[in-house]
Formats: sequence, structure tokens, C-alpha cells
Amino acid sequence: MGISDPFIKRPVMTTLVMLAIFLTGVAGYRLLPVSDLPNVDFPTILVSANLPGSNPENMASSVAMPLERQFSTIAGLDSMSSVNTLGLTQITLQFNLARDIDAAALDVQAAITSTLRQLPQDMPNPPTYRKVNPADQPILYLALSSTILPLSEVNEFADTFIAQRISMINGVAQVQVFGSQKYAVRVQANPRALASYRIGLDEVADAIRHANVNLPTGDLQGKHKAFVLQTNGQLENAAAYEPVIVTWRDKSPVRLRDVAKVIDSIENNRVSGWLRDVRAIVLAVQRQPGTNTVEVVDAIKQLLPSFREQMPAAMNLEILYDRSASIRESVDDVKFTLVLTISLVILVIFLFLRNLTATIIPSLALILSVVGTFSVMYLLEYSLDNLSLMALTLSVGFVVDDAIVMIENIVRHMEHGEKPRQAAFKGSREIGFTIISMTVSLAAVFIPVLFMGGIMGRLLREFSVTISVAILISGFISLSQTPALCSRFLRPPSDKHGFFYNSLEAIFNGMLWIYEVTLRLVLRLKLLTLLSMIPLLILTGYLFKVIPKGFLSSEDTSQILAITEAAQGISFEDMKIHQQEVAKVVMQEPAVRSFMSSVGAGGPNQSSNAGRLFIHLKPREERKKVDDIIDDLRVQIARIPGIRVFLQNPPSIRVGGQQTKSQYQFTLQSPDIGQLHQYAPILEEKVRALEGFLDVTTDLQITNPEVKIDINRDRASVLGVTVQQIEDALYSAFGTRQVSTIYATNNQYRVILEVEPEFQMDPSLLSLLYVKGRDNELIPLNTIATVTKSVGPLSVNHLGQLPAVTVSFNLKQGYALGDAVTRVKEVADEVLPAGMSTSFQGTAQAFQASLRGAGWLLLTAIVVIYIVLGILYESFIHPITILSGLPSAGVGALVTLMLFGMELNIYSIVGVIMLIGIVKKNAIMMIDFAIEAQRHEGLSPGDAIYKAAVVRFRPIMMTTMAALMGTLPIALGLGAGSEARRPLGLAVVGGLLFSQALTLYITPVFYIYLERARLAFRRKDDLSEELNGTSSL
Repeated sequence: MGISDPFIKRPVMTTLVMLAIFLTGVAGYRLLPVSDLPNVDFPTILVSANLPGSNPENMASSVAMPLERQFSTIAGLDSMSSVNTLGLTQITLQFNLARDIDAAALDVQAAITSTLRQLPQDMPNPPTYRKVNPADQPILYLALSSTILPLSEVNEFADTFIAQRISMINGVAQVQVFGSQKYAVRVQANPRALASYRIGLDEVADAIRHANVNLPTGDLQGKHKAFVLQTNGQLENAAAYEPVIVTWRDKSPVRLRDVAKVIDSIENNRVSGWLRDVRAIVLAVQRQPGTNTVEVVDAIKQLLPSFREQMPAAMNLEILYDRSASIRESVDDVKFTLVLTISLVILVIFLFLRNLTATIIPSLALILSVVGTFSVMYLLEYSLDNLSLMALTLSVGFVVDDAIVMIENIVRHMEHGEKPRQAAFKGSREIGFTIISMTVSLAAVFIPVLFMGGIMGRLLREFSVTISVAILISGFISLSQTPALCSRFLRPPSDKHGFFYNSLEAIFNGMLWIYEVTLRLVLRLKLLTLLSMIPLLILTGYLFKVIPKGFLSSEDTSQILAITEAAQGISFEDMKIHQQEVAKVVMQEPAVRSFMSSVGAGGPNQSSNAGRLFIHLKPREERKKVDDIIDDLRVQIARIPGIRVFLQNPPSIRVGGQQTKSQYQFTLQSPDIGQLHQYAPILEEKVRALEGFLDVTTDLQITNPEVKIDINRDRASVLGVTVQQIEDALYSAFGTRQVSTIYATNNQYRVILEVEPEFQMDPSLLSLLYVKGRDNELIPLNTIATVTKSVGPLSVNHLGQLPAVTVSFNLKQGYALGDAVTRVKEVADEVLPAGMSTSFQGTAQAFQASLRGAGWLLLTAIVVIYIVLGILYESFIHPITILSGLPSAGVGALVTLMLFGMELNIYSIVGVIMLIGIVKKNAIMMIDFAIEAQRHEGLSPGDAIYKAAVVRFRPIMMTTMAALMGTLPIALGLGAGSEARRPLGLAVVGGLLFSQALTLYITPVFYIYLERARLAFRRKDDLSEELNGTSSL
């Protein structure tokens, strides 16, 4: 009894099983979330620590180093990098993909807790951590502005209300505030006034602390009533601080207003943000690694109406950019491509069969295979993303193959006069093993992918499982529903046909006649055909070596990120002017819909000479490609003096946690900081000179103007002044020192002590700063310290606890990452000393790993297919015959990619893997028939394979055309996000066309030679057995 017999005999059971597959698939589809890509995020945690006023070197040694030592003991940590700037340390911890981010967060918290005693005591708050990759792009930008209200009020609503509510949403990692204008009271002391009253800054700080108190005061318990004690210890605004008494002189109070200006101000007055050309507060929402972008954005959008209802009428809230919009657009385009592909494949079936019933049956199998896959995707917690939908789109071209082969075989029996039911039984029994072989071997192609690690394995796993499930479901349906429907609804072919049928039949017969003639010619030149495989193999290896290689194709998501950098030591006011010049150029670009801009050390900007712009472009149909717009902007912005601008199209997958000005990173590490400072600029210049490189820069900034204060300890001791007094005075005067806290109903605000701005403008004004010595005598700073000008680092960076400098770069259009990686490595080997360690980071590092794994992946896929086929056929020989067409497919794929200027990247490698499965299906159909012909008809290997090739020519052409139509819409590269998918489509289309032209001839030749060898070997074994038997007699 054949596998299909029960389904033919029991049509009700078959119908209900198919209905169950369809209904569960529809239910799964409705429940599947929408995303751009599978979860490929590395678990990443960002640790931040603040010590206002502390220089970068001190932050690196006193804050970063103790934390890094403790973090290095955490299991599963892949990389650790830190950036130390003025008053801020940020440490990025990236764990391997197998590490649970929540468990890692607990380990990070424990490490922070155990390090607290080693950290400076003056830190206003302990280090904090967030489950976020700082290098990731935000998924949503919200801008708040007002032409009437002060920005501190706008910031109050944005920070305490909107940001807090959004942070509570599941999946939100952090809400960054660009251009924060948080309210604060600033006490700006006048050093001359302090000197005249003989008051030190420490007295001012103590007076403020003692005047602003928020302590528990208890309650009163009477016989019948209880009273809570409430004092007016809190001072809530600048006016309340002015009359505070600092001290008494000559029996008269010296109030704060007598020695300082007290103003209502902001916490950080050296940051600014704009929405286009209007001052604004911009909120950038970042998601946690592993969460769904669309779901998170949808949850935030549900809150926006309530935000607008509760905000003041003079305040405006708008969405600057929504990442989910481009994701939805891309996914919708893939859905359309899927529907278009199904339609094209059904058209191919109809053109070959020219029978409505015969067309509907495999079409139903196709639709059921696709729909049924959704239920399995839901059970596996997958999403409707570009890769899973692309897997289904590509599967359309060959999940229908099984049904086509089945129905073609049944129709062939009906053409010989058998009734539909008899033909269904006989045809399904004949072809059952062939379908199992085709299905299992095709699904087996993707087995190696399931065991891949790293980013490439994560990217391809969901794709591979989805397409394998669709293949297996199609195999089951082709063995069950297809023969059952054929037995009941197919009708014997009619002798009379119309013009359309006869015209196509004439074309097919003509193609078959040409194939028969050429096949006979090839079989007469078997040796030459066999030898032609040698140059094909050599050519495949050569093309694989020379083809440009990349990681992921650039996608147009309607956004541009611009990072600006001015001279080290630039003033905040000058930085704002330069930034606005860049903004004017961006504003004049017709492709720009909107943009935000920010400057100053805060939020994502790590230093005072840095800024950034986030540019949202108009819809694709209204503008040029994003890479062309970047090229245009780069030329215009280059004319602006005093500032460098680094433009990039943010990648869909951000690999690595380092924030650099350009996309690709090459890091130098050495315990010798001087060596790093010497050779990093040399390497930067060498890389900048390479052709095709753009925006070459480093994070080495060591010429920031500094004022060094050399304390004369002996003289200070004689005058009764301690080093701590001097540093406390400097901190109070220039370090944005928080001396008290205002506890309001919804927030906390700082009271900041400093000297008046006019005394912060020049190093010579340090002589006006006084400290108290013996007998409360005021000692000028310049009498106990020497003040000199110098330069020092603006930031200090570590990678894995060692000092590091990163050279980053972008590439011009048409230049491959693989070539760039090779050239940078060559230059580094040429100019760097032997003891300095180097490594690529981020995308470049992931590219190297994927390139190393690509060859092994392809080889493993071939080995797995060979093993599976060997098991199915119980033969060492037949799998070799079946795989003989692979070199031609490889040549076709690689040549096509090169002709269209495409790189060999992750997507195109997937296409090559798919070709391994698709191409061998044609050989299976021929070889199965030839084996049967040898067994049952006694034909020779040559006659058997010739007959098989001719008889199976039409189903081979049908399945090839179906696979071609299934891939063609992707290869055309139409719609949103098609830039990434196109290499895959081109690889499959090119490989199919080229291999189809050759495997129809190569496979028969291989079969003849290998079958003759097998028979000769068997005759030798038989003769040996006969001789052994005779000798024993």
C-alpha cells in the first residue's frame, strides 16, 4: 500500500485534516507580531556614572577602572568598552547571544554594589544601568516645543510626565532627552564680593545646605487629636534663596544676594536642542534588546492622545520619526511580493497544464503550505518580519514542486487511458518516494544553519526554520490532499483542444525536440561534457574569491544620522553657531521632511565639541535614494568651516555597542598610552588616503585646552590651607557643584553653586579665587598655586580594560566591506608596532565572522545533503550524481551578482544555500525514473537516463519556472526594503537559469559514468563470490 492510499480512500478525513491546517494557520497569522527582523540583538547593558567636574583621566582611573574589573568576572561577557569624558563614564557590556539579559542585569547590579566602596565619595548618585545598546538607533522621536512657554516648563512636562509614562511601557529601555532644560537654581558667587566680606565658597555652600532642609519633624499626639508637624524648611525657587543669611559681619547679616546672583536657571546650560530651527525638547525612545519595535511603538502611540489632552495649550507635541512606519511598509511590501509570487506560480502551472482543475489542485497545495506555516511560526514565537516572509515567498517557488510532480505523474497515467482513481493510486505509489526524497533533502539543506552561532546564525535561523516547515508541510499535502483531489476531480484529457492549448503544446513539443536532439549529441560527447566540470569547479572557486563581499546591504529607511564635531575646546556658544550652519544646509535639502539637532555634552553626545542631527526624509516616491542624498549633503556641508559632519544611513542591524562617528570600526589596544597616541594618527592618515574611504576619523581627542594648577604644598601648609580645601573651592567655583536638592511634588531639582559666568571665561581670573587659611585669613589661589595652560584628553576610552583608540570609517557607494577590511588590515600591519593589538569591532567584526563561516556553511550543507540522499537511496553513488549540478549553480549565482554590482553578503549566501536544494530536485526526478526503468524495464544506464530525462523534461521545466517566478519579484528589487532582499533573489535567479541550462545535460552524463562504475564493481564482486564458491567445492 502506498503512503497516499489512505487519503485517497478516505476523502472526508483528508478534507478535515486540510481544513484544520488552514484554520490553525489563519489563527496563527492573526496572532503573529510584526517586526523588521528576527531577534538578533546581543544582550547589551549600559552602565553610567556621573561625577560632575571630574576630568576624563580621573573618571577613567577612579570610576571606570574599578567597575570594569568587577564586570570582567561576569559570565557570558563578550565585550566591554568604556568612554570617559568630563564628569561622565559610560561602560557598555555586551553579552553573548545565549545569555539572558535579565539574569545578566542582576549580575551587573551585584557587581556595581560590590564596587561602591571603591568609587569616589563625591559622586552624587551611584552608577546606574539600563538594558539598552547605546549604539542602536531610537525607534521613536517625539518633539515638544512652545513659542510662549519657557523651555524649562516644556522640559518639565516632557521629563516628569511623558518620559516617565513611556519608560513604564514593556520593552522600552530608556527615553533620552535631547536638549534637556531641566529646572535648577543657580547660585553664582562673586569672588570680589566674597573677598570683601572675607567669606569662603565653603561657607556659601554650607549656608545653602542649612537653609534648604527636608527632614522629618514628627507629630503631636494629644488626648483627642493628633497633629503632624510641618515646617517651611524647603526653599523652592531663586527668590526664596536670595535672603538666606550666609554669615554675620559687624553685627550685620551678609545675605546670599549680597555675594552672589541667584537665578532660576537650568541644570545643564551647555546643551541645546532644536526641531528644525525652533528650540525644542526631543525625546528619543530606545527599546530593550530582543523586544518588538512595532509593538513598543504602538503602545507609545496609544498614550499620545492623553498626553495632548493634559499638556498646556501653548505646547506642541509631534512625532518626528517613527521607525515602525518603515518596518510596516517593508513588511507590507514583502506580503505583496508573496501574493504576487503565488499568482505568478499559479500562472506557470496553468500555462503548463492548461487545465483549470489541474491548476487549482497544486494551487491549493501551495496556499495550504504557506498558510499552515503560520501556525508553526506562532508556536515557535516567531514574527512576521522581512526574513520570515521572504522565506515564505521563496518557498512558493518550490513547495508547489511536489504537487506538480504528483499531478503530472497522475495525468500521465490518465493520458494512457487509466481512470482518475486508478491513476491516482498508481501515480502516487510511483512518485511517493521521489517526493519524500525531494522534500527531506531540500529541508535538510538548512540543517547546518540551525547549529550556527553568532549574529549570522540568529539571523538565518528563523528564515531556515520557516522555509523548512513550509517544505515539509507541502510534502505532506502533496502526498495526501493532491492525489485525493486528483482521484475525484481530474477528468481524462480530451482529444480536442483550442488554439491556446495547441499553441503552447507546440512550443513545449518544440522545446522537447530541441532538448532530445542536444541531449543525444551530449551523450555522444560524454567525456568532453564530464571534463567541462573541471573548469566549472575552478571558476566557482575563483569567483568566490574575487567577488566583492559584504555583511548586509544598505536599506533605505527614510532616515539619516549626522554626527558633528568641532575643534577641541570650542566654546558652547561657538558650537551652537556652527551647528546652526549645518542645520541651514539640511533645511534647504528638498528631500528632508523634518529634523532635530542637538549640541553639548549630554544625552548621546559624549563631549562638549560634539553634536548630532537626526534627519527624517520624505517618502521614497518623492525623493532620490538615501545614499544619493547623503552624497549631496556631504558636498554642501563640506563647505562649512570649523566643523566636520559624519553622515550615515543607519543600518537595520547595529552590531556592537561602541558609539562612533562612522559606521565601521578598527580598534587599537595597548597598555602603553603614549604608543597609542603616537600611532593612531598615523594609521588614520594612511586609511584616509585609501580609495573609497569616507569620514575617516578616530575617537582620540588629546589636544583639549586645559588649565593645570600646580599646588605648592609647603607654602599652603604654612598658610594653613589644605589640598582638599583648594580642590573643594575649585569644584564649587567651576565644577557645577550640586550643594542642595529641592524636593518638589513630581520631581527633584538641583541647587548649583558656581562663580558668576564672567569669572569663568579666562584662566587669569583664577587669581580672584580665595581660600580660607589660618585665623580665617583669605588666601588668594595664585599665592599657593601656579596656573599654566596645557592640553589634555577630551575623552579616555577603554576596550576590555585596556586603553584603546578606534579608527572609524564609512565607504563610498560601490565599495565592498570585504575589500575595505583587507586594506585596513594591510595598512595596520605596515605602520603599527608588533606589540600593539588590533581588532575590528561592530559590523566589520561580524562580517569577518560571517565570512569565515560562509565556506564551512556551504560545505556542511552539501555534506548533509549527501548523507540524507545516501540514506534515502541506500547508495554512495547516486547522491554524487544528484549533486553534480552544483558548480554550475554556483557560477550562475556569482556571475549574476557581479553583473548587477551586488556583493556576496548574508542574504546572497542564503540564496546559494537554497540553490543547493533547488538544483538537486531536477536531478532527483531524472534519477528516480532512470532507476525504476533499469529495474523494471531492464534498460541500460544510458537508455534509462535518456528516457528519464525526456519523460521528466516537462515537470522539470515546470518546477524550474515555478521556482524562477517565486524568486523573480525579489530579484527585481521593488518596494520598501528591497535593497537588502535583492542579492538573494539575484543569486537564486542567476543560479537557476545557468544550472538549468547545464544540469539537464551534466546529470545524465554523470549518471551513465557512475552507474557503469557501480555495475562494474558489482560484477567484480559477483565474480569474486563465484570463484570463492568454486574453490570451496
